[in-house]
Amino acid sequence: MKRGRRKAKNPETARRILAAAEQIFAQRGLAGARTEEIAAAAHANKAMLYYYYGDKQRLYRAVIENLFSQLRRSIESARPANASPRGHLLAYVNGYFDFVSTHPNYPRIVQREVMESGPQLHWIVQKYFRPFHKRLSRAIEEGIAAGEIQPVDSHNTVFSIIAITVFYFAAAPVVSRVLGRDALRPQAVAARKRAVLDFLERGLFRSPKRAK
Repeated sequence: MKRGRRKAKNPETARRILAAAEQIFAQRGLAGARTEEIAAAAHANKAMLYYYYGDKQRLYRAVIENLFSQLRRSIESARPANASPRGHLLAYVNGYFDFVSTHPNYPRIVQREVMESGPQLHWIVQKYFRPFHKRLSRAIEEGIAAGEIQPVDSHNTVFSIIAITVFYFAAAPVVSRVLGRDALRPQAVAARKRAVLDFLERGLFRSPKRAK
């Protein structure tokens, strides 16, 4: 090997660093996280962390990008081919629940970023939040035109759907205390998902008879 040639990056090392960073950023936030702690949790040294991801800011962005990319894939995989407007909305709810139930750090990191108006918020809104909102509001408007969905304000209805879907996970520590049991155990998450879907079926979607 020629002198000075950079060593090829190992995908497994990159994955370990990203996973360790996600956990520590979720616990301590960007400001509180220390690169030494992330490197130790990933069984790597600081030099490897910088080699793979640059500085702490870039690593933090990589963590968020990875989470949102997985969320988008989860929602897309829940949507059937040639989905109706109703199918689009159900795919969002199903995909979000399936993703967050296996990625508990996602609401913690995103909620912290939103509450603190963190440095990544602008591009998160531009790349993910705004497209999600636009897609869901368009599905609602198409569903209203097709008689599948009640006549509602599409933009505010999107906020309502996101709220009833996201709040449960964002407030899980409080919800657990209110219920007196772990709100994130699989049975509890499944029950919440059924409740949200039932709410949409009864409150937003129109039955075939009523749509005529």
